[in-house]
Amino acid sequence: MPLSRSTLGSLAVGGALATTLAALAYPSMLGIQTTASNQARIIANTQWGPLTEADRNFVVFVRSAGLWESPSGSLAMQKGTTPAVREAGRHLVVGHAALDASCRTIAPELNITLPDQPTPQQQGFLANFRSDKGKQFDSDFANTLRMTHGSIFNVIAKIRSTTENTLVRALADQANDVVLDHITQMEKTGLVDFNQVNFQETAPPKLPAAQVTPPVPQPGAPLVTLTVPPGLATDGVPTGPAGTPSPSPTG
Repeated sequence: MPLSRSTLGSLAVGGALATTLAALAYPSMLGIQTTASNQARIIANTQWGPLTEADRNFVVFVRSAGLWESPSGSLAMQKGTTPAVREAGRHLVVGHAALDASCRTIAPELNITLPDQPTPQQQGFLANFRSDKGKQFDSDFANTLRMTHGSIFNVIAKIRSTTENTLVRALADQANDVVLDHITQMEKTGLVDFNQVNFQETAPPKLPAAQVTPPVPQPGAPLVTLTVPPGLATDGVPTGPAGTPSPSPTG
């Protein structure tokens, strides 16, 4: 079944996800308020190694991804019409709970402010899923999540190959395992339209930065945490290398 028209509109910036880090303007405790002009610029020297703008934005992006993909997984477990779609939803919930725990562990160590809401674009994905019914939900879910995970997979590889910060490197290792699992789960649904997904992943950016940037959290607001619901089985779901990332100094 083809993607719905509203989902196709949201997916128009699929290719932008791989380049979002270059345009992400997100305020942090470090006082960085403007769009980065040099992602390699060091914004802090920490005991875990230098922290670049790309490193900081990556942590924010992983957190933001979980804020919409975890509830998407919950919707899939409730609305999915096939066992494969429901299983993919379980993997999303469990995997992003693990990544979220890591982001919440390292963010204070690196003075990074985490978002409490997904980006406007990501909120649009969620709205589509909530309104979808039956097989249309299955198709939109599998193709949207396959596209977004395929795009961020390239970003993870770049961060892993360039970062000198051990905490960010460990998060990239963990994200690599989790995201690859999520890509595989979407493909196991048998619903992925690879021609469409590949086109969306390579399409040029078409949304302004404000649409792909998480809203700034309100001062004093409690931090949202993503957790595995009681009773939900976690067996068979990759959550990354054991014990990563750990806030251990480089030496």
